[in-house]
Amino acid sequence: MGQIHELSDILADQIAAGEVVERPASVVKELVENAIDAKSTQIDVTVEDAGLTTIKVSDNGIGILHDDVKLAFRRHATSKINSRTDLFKVKTLGFRGEALPSIVSVADVTLQTANKTELEGTAIHIKGGEIKSTKPCASRVGTTITVRDLFFNTPARLKYLSSLPTELANISDIINRLALSHTDIAFSLSNNGKVLIKTAGNGNLQQVIGTIYGISSARQMVSFNGKDLDFTINGFISLPKLTRASRNYISLLINGRYIKNYKLTKALIAGYGSKLMVGRYPFAVVNIQLDPLLVDVNVHPTKQEVRISKEDELSELLTQSIAKRLEQENLIPNGLLNLNSKKRENFDFKQLEVNLNETANNYKAITTDTDETRKAVNNALLGVDLEAVSEKVSLNNAKPIMITDKKQLLSSTVKSWDKKYQAEKVNPPKAEVTLETSEKQGEEATEVKAERFPTLRYIGQMHGTYLLAENEAGLYIVDQHAAQERIKYEYYRREIGKVGISQQSLLIPIVLSYPTPEALKIEEHLPDLKELGIVLEDFGKNTYIVHQHPAWFKQGQESDIIKEMIDFFLQDKNLTVAKFREKTAIMMSCKRSIKANHHLDDKQAEDLLQQLKECENPFNCPHGRPTVITLSPKDLEHMFKRIQDPHQSLESEL
Repeated sequence: MGQIHELSDILADQIAAGEVVERPASVVKELVENAIDAKSTQIDVTVEDAGLTTIKVSDNGIGILHDDVKLAFRRHATSKINSRTDLFKVKTLGFRGEALPSIVSVADVTLQTANKTELEGTAIHIKGGEIKSTKPCASRVGTTITVRDLFFNTPARLKYLSSLPTELANISDIINRLALSHTDIAFSLSNNGKVLIKTAGNGNLQQVIGTIYGISSARQMVSFNGKDLDFTINGFISLPKLTRASRNYISLLINGRYIKNYKLTKALIAGYGSKLMVGRYPFAVVNIQLDPLLVDVNVHPTKQEVRISKEDELSELLTQSIAKRLEQENLIPNGLLNLNSKKRENFDFKQLEVNLNETANNYKAITTDTDETRKAVNNALLGVDLEAVSEKVSLNNAKPIMITDKKQLLSSTVKSWDKKYQAEKVNPPKAEVTLETSEKQGEEATEVKAERFPTLRYIGQMHGTYLLAENEAGLYIVDQHAAQERIKYEYYRREIGKVGISQQSLLIPIVLSYPTPEALKIEEHLPDLKELGIVLEDFGKNTYIVHQHPAWFKQGQESDIIKEMIDFFLQDKNLTVAKFREKTAIMMSCKRSIKANHHLDDKQAEDLLQQLKECENPFNCPHGRPTVITLSPKDLEHMFKRIQDPHQSLESEL
């Protein structure tokens, strides 16, 4: 007897189910897409225990004829295509005929349906791929399908499912994408009797965006459109001030189908140019209409991966359309108009500058009160309100203030400070970078750092980005952003560890709204956030209110910091508190450090070098980039060819 045999239909369907039905969200996706193809205007999804117990999808579509009910559960049975030609111009969401047989092979399924051309409906019960019963029933026009005990006969699949909140978040995300792509359909999603999503189905895309992402987010999004001979695109994109730390808020829709496409996502982001901060991504809902002949959706059973003809042309159109739309918005306030304004409304475009006013005024105090001046310099560089813009530097076209005699006076004063504190073996007073060591350990650490990191004499600044310094060992070039990033990182790393010690109450509480998938994930991490000092109280559907925060938050930045902290947990479900504190310290130090093309005066530059010297690790920023590089005298001699020429050496020997 031969060894090759044909698999049974049930076993073949169970194998196919491994690709089509990965989790409860997969079942919801396939059933809701069938309901959309059935020309429904109302689709209600009800689940219990995130779909593991029950998934029920009801629609008011055209229904299924009595003679077609059994056939609908046969593999590769479909009403969507009839010939090979149809395969290359698919206009429906489903067409492969694999979803229903795959689902019934791993679950207990009951379907009730009725078509308006027939007097009565039909009910069918299938469990594990076997038909248990078929009978007439009273039913409204449309279809209701109920899936129970998913994976009851394939328990190995259950081991790979995530927690219930995560599975429910996946279901919510599926409904969100379908609601965005079919705004003329009213969707609802309920779990264990609680309504999570409900859309109006009136065709208003911005209203659907508001329902999913919140009204405040929808108001910060603008419509855009573009068109060429092959493609028509339109939708909504967020202004650069509304961003998130992941690409999950970008929805690409092709002919009403949500897809994932790295190249198009990259093109969308390219449309923002340099308006987005590094590591931040916009909200976007992009509808792309094209001839079905230009897209191949028969790539994967889930149909989220597609092949697009003329993809380069589409990418270019998307980039140009977004760039053109954003040009119409006043994204960056005029600097001259805002010099006298203390209010800064756009956080994303505030280049966290150093407040130079207090430092400049303190030149006069050098000869009379050096200790107070030293503190003022420290505070000006590391403890300042980074929200403030330096009027003096801006009015002087961002050129550094160079006062030779006062620079020399300051240099001698700094040397006297160094001698004083070295003799007393006491660390100079630092506002924000004092390390967590005992007095004795601090003394030893200072001595070690002095050996590891050289004492530098400040020379000047280049291009508002690099500080030039020297000593007997050569020339040193310091990246001012990387240097202060290291200084602030060590400060925030320590302060974040104190979150439980001091809390600041808010006069006006912060209200945060999230889409349902994110809100469900946040629920999982409420204890972790509380341990870090972020207490979120329920304030309605997918909304939280914050009454207090850790005292180390910068005033005016509380809402942004809390949102970024929450984003970390949404991105990494395995994030530990220790890892979170590390990532938060890096994020805070980067965003609150002086940037390139920002000029410092002599006192600020010299103090920055001194602060860097006091760091535990002064050589790299938290991202690993070097803070300082050096050129030895020999390096410089080589560069200027001052090394003895070999021809001269030969002549001397002769």
